Parts: sequence; structure tokens; C-alpha cells
Amino acid sequence: MASAVIFSVLIMVILSLLRVNVMVSILISALVAGVMTGNSLTETVTLLVNGMSDGGNTALSYILLGAFAAAVSYTGITSILVKSLIRVIRGKRSIMLLTLAIVASFSQNLIPVHIAFIPILIPPLLILFDKMKIDRRGVAAALTFGLKAPYMVIPFGFGLIFQKTIKESMGESGLSVSKTDITLSMIIPVAGMVVGLLIAIFFTYRKDRNYETSGDTQDVDLESLSNVKFETKHFLTLMVIVATITIQAITKDLVIGALAGLILMFLFVVVPFREGENIMTEGIKMMGMIAFIMLVSNGFANILQETGSVTALVEQTSGILGDNKLIIAFILLLVGLVVTIGIGTSFGTIPILAALYVPIASEAGFSAMAIAALIGTAGALGDAGSPASDSTLGPTSGLNADGKHNHIWDTCVPTFTHYNIPLVIFGLIAAVVL
Repeated sequence: MASAVIFSVLIMVILSLLRVNVMVSILISALVAGVMTGNSLTETVTLLVNGMSDGGNTALSYILLGAFAAAVSYTGITSILVKSLIRVIRGKRSIMLLTLAIVASFSQNLIPVHIAFIPILIPPLLILFDKMKIDRRGVAAALTFGLKAPYMVIPFGFGLIFQKTIKESMGESGLSVSKTDITLSMIIPVAGMVVGLLIAIFFTYRKDRNYETSGDTQDVDLESLSNVKFETKHFLTLMVIVATITIQAITKDLVIGALAGLILMFLFVVVPFREGENIMTEGIKMMGMIAFIMLVSNGFANILQETGSVTALVEQTSGILGDNKLIIAFILLLVGLVVTIGIGTSFGTIPILAALYVPIASEAGFSAMAIAALIGTAGALGDAGSPASDSTLGPTSGLNADGKHNHIWDTCVPTFTHYNIPLVIFGLIAAVVL
């Protein structure tokens, strides 16, 4: 059973690198995992479909967020944002990327909307990116940093949920740890992500990159922005955005927040009722693929969990660990990487990993903070680089709005390189020194 996890994840990664559609790659990998664990194709599909139901809320929220983003874009308020950015940071690529990383960071803690801001903010900026010859892989790296690093270390918003999950999962396995200790334990791993971000911005993707354009479209669009003025409909749009964020924060439900935002856009007549069909169609076009990928990845995760493949992998691995702390930590992180890339979610992986890591690491003599660092780092590892993670699917949804950005080679590979490698290195340091 242990080999089913490794083999199926390898198949998914290889197919994705060969540019096979991500959803198809995950489906094939899920079927392989199920068959390898002794299930028939029919039984495997049943497990897949049952697991997909767990991601229904997330998928629906993405569709509604896409529609809300389309409605906001319809008002033209994003053109005002682009105009402001051109005035402030045009020609300053590094500042642009750092700004995007900061904005993305707000989406996890200060204003917990997760990837909802991407389809609103990024597509209108693509013209500016191309004009500045910005390498979109650098933008993907900046966005993924902001979607991932803050929730790991800042105990607010999604970060509070993440650290609470670690605490509760460790407690269920018989090891008590405070939230403060969990926060402190994640500082070193996140420092590795900061290093990865700076390398991506100032070294790897600092050179010009030209994207194909049609005639003088860019110049015309950028010049037309000078005629954009702030109108009443833009003020109403801002009110709707604030109301949407407030409702989402109060209810802690993206579906309710996004649906409320859509309804308010039509009630305030910011978007005409006759455009409702087009808005929904555009939302599905923008976020539909992400929604289905998340559904299928939930099904894949269900197969790996229900067949006991993940448990078998860690248990078999623990038998060959020896007593060297550094080696034990490295193997545990490696197992976490494989599992999380396959499942595509750090939050969903933590309870699985904690149940297996706590007894192994405790017996090896790791402190509670070191174990928390291992669990948090291992859980977050697959979030960057996984074809099925919303931390990579989100940036791609915005950067590929004009069809010039490849999900695997322009988002997953760069983010895997710049964040997972430093996370492993700094995660090992945290496990050893804490």
C-alpha cells in the first residue's frame, strides 16, 4: 500500500510535466492508487466520487468568487487600480513583485479572502506586466508566497485555523503544545520561504521576458487608462467589496460572502440585471477548471486515506529511520512532501501527518516545538508546487487570463523550486535546534 502513494504521485507529477491536463493527470493517478491497493476500478471510482463531495463547498465558492470578480471587472474599477499602479511603480519591477506578495499576504490574515482577490486584481495588470517585461513566473512566486507564508506563522485568519489544527491534531495524538510555541516553531521554516522569495525576485526572474502581443494593443490600452475617472458606480463597487469581505469574515464562509457580493452588485445596479448570464458564464470560465481540479483532488485524497496508503507509507518508513535525528527529520519531511503534493492541501494533510509523526518523533527525542515545526512544514510543503493546490491554481487563474501562462511550468515548477527546497532545509534546522 505504501508504494501506491509514491507511484501515483509520481505519475501525477510526470503527466503534469508532460503538459497533460492537470485534472486528467489527477484522475489517472487516483485510479492507479486505488487499483494498486486492491480495489477494482468501480470501487476506486466510488471512493473518488465520495471524496469529491468533501470539496463541494470549496468548488462552489470558487465559482461564485469568479462571478463576483467578473462583476467587479465589469464596473471598470480595476482600470483605476491599474492606472494608480502605473503612476506609482511603473518600471520598478522588484517593488511591483514585493507589493503583490504583501497584498497576497493580507488575504490570509488581515482580510481573509484567500485567492478571491486574484481574479479581480491580476488580469487587469497583465497588460502592465507585459509592458514592463515582467516574467510572470516571478509574479506567481510572489503570489504563492503571500498565499502560504502568512498562514504558517501569523496566528490570525487562516493562520489561526492552521495553527489550531496543528495543536488539536498533536493533542489527539497525546502531545500537548501551546499556540505560542507553534507560532514560534514556524518562524524558522517561514524564514526559508522569505529567502526563496528574495532569490526569485532579485535573481531568478529579474531579466526581461517578452510575451506575444497583437499589434499595438498594449500601447492603446495603457493610453486609454488616462481617461478613466472615478465615478459613482466605482464608489458603490468599493462599498460592495467591503460588505462582501465583512460578511465573509463574520460568517467564515466564502460561499455566503461571494453570493452576498453578487446580489449586492445587482441590487445597487452597479451591474445591470441583463448582464447576469454573462457574468456567471465569465465566472465559470475563470474559475470553473480550478473548482473541478479541487473536487478531483479531494477524491484522490479520499482514496489515499480510505485505503490506508498514507498510514502504510509512514509506518514502513519509520522502520528504517534509525536514531539519527537529522535523517529522521529529513525522511518525515520527504514523506510529508509526497503526501501533500498528492492531496494538494496543507490543512487537510496535518491531521493525517500528526497522527503518524507524533509517536515517531517523540520516541526519537524531538521536543514538542520541533515536532510542531515538522508537522507544519511537512503539511505546507506540497502547497507550493502541487498541481492540485489552490496556492498554485489561484495564481494561474489570474496570470493565464490571456492564455500566456502555463500552470505547471510557469507556476508549479518555479514555486516548488523556490519554496519547497528552502522549506526542507529550514525545516530540518528548526527540527534540530528547537
